[in-house]
Amino acid sequence: MSTAARIDFLKGHGTENDFVIVPDPDGRLDLTAAAVARICDRRAGLGADGVLRAVRAAAHPEARAMADEAEWFMDYRNGDGSVAEMCGNGVRVFARYLLHAGLAEAGDLAVATRAGVRRVHVAKTGDVTVGMGRAALPEGSAVITVGERTWPSRNVNMGNPHAVAFVEDLTHAGALLDAPGVAPAAVYPEGVNVEFVVDRGPRHVAMRVHERGSGETRSCGTGACAVAVATARRDGTDPALTGTPVTYTVDVLGGTLEITELPDGTVEMTGPAVIVAEGTLDRAWLAGGTA
Repeated sequence: MSTAARIDFLKGHGTENDFVIVPDPDGRLDLTAAAVARICDRRAGLGADGVLRAVRAAAHPEARAMADEAEWFMDYRNGDGSVAEMCGNGVRVFARYLLHAGLAEAGDLAVATRAGVRRVHVAKTGDVTVGMGRAALPEGSAVITVGERTWPSRNVNMGNPHAVAFVEDLTHAGALLDAPGVAPAAVYPEGVNVEFVVDRGPRHVAMRVHERGSGETRSCGTGACAVAVATARRDGTDPALTGTPVTYTVDVLGGTLEITELPDGTVEMTGPAVIVAEGTLDRAWLAGGTA
């Protein structure tokens, strides 16, 4: 761990997908998987779906190539400590943190992630819009199983993998304490986020999600994007062919997100991001969760 006398943190959420933010501008903090899991423990730790470590891109080996485009790198970790490529709600909260900390101004900014640079528009108050990049639609697909029920799924990649299943009732997804069955598993060699989706009205759906490494979460930004794209294709809509943007309202357990797919294939996500608290981690306690 860092030799600093204190380790500061903040807590924030985007549609109740919650994160602990750890400022580490110079990349000096050795944040192990065990330490992340300790922080995210909802009974013995601070409690969160994941950790957002804020590092200057020039100070992180995975982000140096993006430093000319983005000053800050979002080093995102799942609740179990595993590394993830991207987190849509996390990017919104990360951007809100930069504004809160005086490290960025309201308006347009860039955030480096393992899935590439993401363009963000941050209002002084209210919602944050993130350019989530283009959705990839790989050929392979998997069957999703919960209990005795099975569904086909659509393979969508938003910088991280998603399996989108349309169901009759969201309760059919079960408790989602354990990962749903995914077969063949070889379709997703690094694991997958699984979304269960129902229709609520014209261009309006609701979803539940099991995030790999975190379990069921109250929201998943990349998952909402994947759901909107999968639903558009199910509905016979492709902005690349029509030349017209298409927007879906996606209800998650923690709120509502607006997802727009543009004719150039870019997906934009708009939703809230809130910083709720800040404090200092006890180094002795955290050291108990490190290697």
